[in-house]
Amino acid sequence: MYTNGYIFRYAAIMVIIAAAVLSTAAMLLKPFQEKNVAIDKMGGILASAKIPDVDASNAMSLFNKYVKEEIVINQDGDVVESYKEGKMEDGKAFKIDMKRELYKKSKGEPYELPLYVIEDGSQKLFIIPFRGIGLWGPIWGNMALNDDLNTIVGVTFDHKGETPGLGAEIVADFFTKQFIGKKIFNDKNEFMSIMVVKGGIEKLPKNQRIHGVDAITGGTITCNGVNDMIKDILESYLPYLQKNR
Repeated sequence: MYTNGYIFRYAAIMVIIAAAVLSTAAMLLKPFQEKNVAIDKMGGILASAKIPDVDASNAMSLFNKYVKEEIVINQDGDVVESYKEGKMEDGKAFKIDMKRELYKKSKGEPYELPLYVIEDGSQKLFIIPFRGIGLWGPIWGNMALNDDLNTIVGVTFDHKGETPGLGAEIVADFFTKQFIGKKIFNDKNEFMSIMVVKGGIEKLPKNQRIHGVDAITGGTITCNGVNDMIKDILESYLPYLQKNR
């Protein structure tokens, strides 16, 4: 018969061994997890610029092929760093934590944001990453602007847990393709953002439809989150856009 002391000591030893094994596994797996996160991030940036045939096996090589410059800007729209040499994933811009920087912004503190310049031989694009809140958690994405810093060439969106068939459809082509050719400034150079309109852009005046897309039926809260995310992030980049248009 085992004593209570023996049982407690045995249980404590097993807990310590299990914790050590789990801790070691987490440490060993962390580099692979970070690499997968980086590859997914690269893929989203490239997809917004309509770079074809991007997958997990080639995202890193294509990222280094097409991204010609990474820019870090501050809240005043000034360039803090321009990175053009070496592996692009090593640049400061790529390592910026958008969530942390946007939190600084919400507190009225100085912040820095990343901007990616892609050239594919025929065009020069500026990629703005997004981060916001949907119905059930974070949503994020990327927007590729033409070199006029006004016309949208492509967008990507993703989410952590939006409702399948409803808000989760922000990733679908029928939604993202609507953004192509839309403009974030009007003819008077006034910032308009992009409006995600419940019920369709026909509700907007004709001269504003170039700044809007149709919302997803049944995905109102997620679409509101996309709408707010786009406006908030573009406003954060607005000083840079206005200085460089």
